Amino acid sequence: MISPVGSDSLKPLFVYDKTRRDELIEEASRLPSVEISSAAAANAVMMGGGYFTPLEGYMNLADGMGCAENMHMTDGRFFPVPILNLVESLDGIEGAGRVALRDPNVDGKPVIAIQQVDTIEKVSAEQMEVMTREVYRTQDLEHPGVAAFNGHGRYAISGPIEVLNFSYFETDFPDTFRTAVEIRGEIERRGWQRVVAFQTRNPMHLAHEELCHMAMDRLHCDGLVIHMLLGKLKPGDIPADVRDNAIRTMVKLYFPENSAIVTGYGFDMLYAGPREAVLHAYFRQNMGATHFIIGRDHAGVGDYYGAFDAQTIFDTEVPEDALEIEIFRADHTAWSKKLNRVVMMNEAPDHTKDDFVLLSGTKVREMLSHGIAPPKEFSRPEVAEILIKYYQSL
Repeated sequence: MISPVGSDSLKPLFVYDKTRRDELIEEASRLPSVEISSAAAANAVMMGGGYFTPLEGYMNLADGMGCAENMHMTDGRFFPVPILNLVESLDGIEGAGRVALRDPNVDGKPVIAIQQVDTIEKVSAEQMEVMTREVYRTQDLEHPGVAAFNGHGRYAISGPIEVLNFSYFETDFPDTFRTAVEIRGEIERRGWQRVVAFQTRNPMHLAHEELCHMAMDRLHCDGLVIHMLLGKLKPGDIPADVRDNAIRTMVKLYFPENSAIVTGYGFDMLYAGPREAVLHAYFRQNMGATHFIIGRDHAGVGDYYGAFDAQTIFDTEVPEDALEIEIFRADHTAWSKKLNRVVMMNEAPDHTKDDFVLLSGTKVREMLSHGIAPPKEFSRPEVAEILIKYYQSL
């Protein structure tokens, strides 16, 4: 099986030993505490599950700046984005050696992790500008990722963490949320050697389904891991439980048995385009995938990134030895009226736009809201039925 990034084995930060976890929970009741951002809580979940191996906790400012500027921490380790615990106020925690981190996404704001405080640093406006510009390639506050990152606060608390729970992901998505440890175990149990991962924050239409089949066939993969983002999205995106139902229905009906698993991970979407694509590849290697599908405008939003920037960054900015996982580069896929099947558009040079079945997201949402299923060349009818019920319930 493929090795984790920069390590011989996964390093999950979740405290699996019950005795130790009980001790930490008791300690948390006596420690000063701070409510962290949704993004920091999601990062604790990712570190807890081993996805961010070999990180041991939140970065200090120098490491965060290094990851933003050249995708390396100060000790030379590769990591594509800063993983910071930024807070707005130090009230009650200044001078503390250990702090309890409270989860903003769960009622009662329970403690999600305990952090050893190595440093507390004030992040300057200039440093925030540099990190924003390098990671998001824009400083436009209309960009949802930029707005979120710049709204977290200006004090960076660094240090290792011990994770006590997986926030709401484990309880709200018990059949879907899986740690990197669990996915590696499932891949090993199934005997898969070559595994391709597919990232989604949306339901999968016919083109997505066929893209996965194409990747599996061309890469000679034993299995597919559909890995769904379960964390915070931008307004208007379809809720995770609806996406989960739609994707599971598609897999059950249209994939051979033991060829695909549907899983999810707890992370808040950055919408950082190319940089987020690298992060997505990073933690897919950690969960055991040997290949990863990156399509047009992967992890993008609006018009901030070029259609294939998320692919070319692996050629121009990611060091050759940084990742073992291989990228499957996909173009937009759509139904060809000429060929009567789904194709990658760049592999049909004799086609014009009119030769494809293309529907905008706005048009699809409008159809579903009115109880109209998109054509079978665009969406499986069983998937459309689930989405119609959702849109008509709004």
